[in-house]
Amino acid sequence: MKSDRELACFEAGIKLGALYHQWVGTPISRKSAESVETAIEKAVVLQPFVEEITVRLDRKLMTENVFGYSELSGLMFDVEITTRVGFAYCRARLHPDAKYPLMQIVECHEIPHISHH
Repeated sequence: MKSDRELACFEAGIKLGALYHQWVGTPISRKSAESVETAIEKAVVLQPFVEEITVRLDRKLMTENVFGYSELSGLMFDVEITTRVGFAYCRARLHPDAKYPLMQIVECHEIPHISHH
């Protein structure tokens, strides 16, 4: 059986991977970026084990094509997510690192369960 800490890390990784693959390629512009950030946050936070999520998209990378929009790429993401399983929390990130959209665990911790016996 996996620990709550291991499951919290797993859930964070699954959520970031799903977010990445679901949203990459979405038509986007600097004008629509804020609403897309909000839509991603509102969709992901509904999922089990997600405590909070912050999504920021790098508008400098949004160069318009001949039709006036760009496509969302992995390098545009700066996402931080916190998942909780039981008393274990995991904070993870998706952000550009060396021109690669890196997903990483930032920290994990458990809050000791206090018995009221």
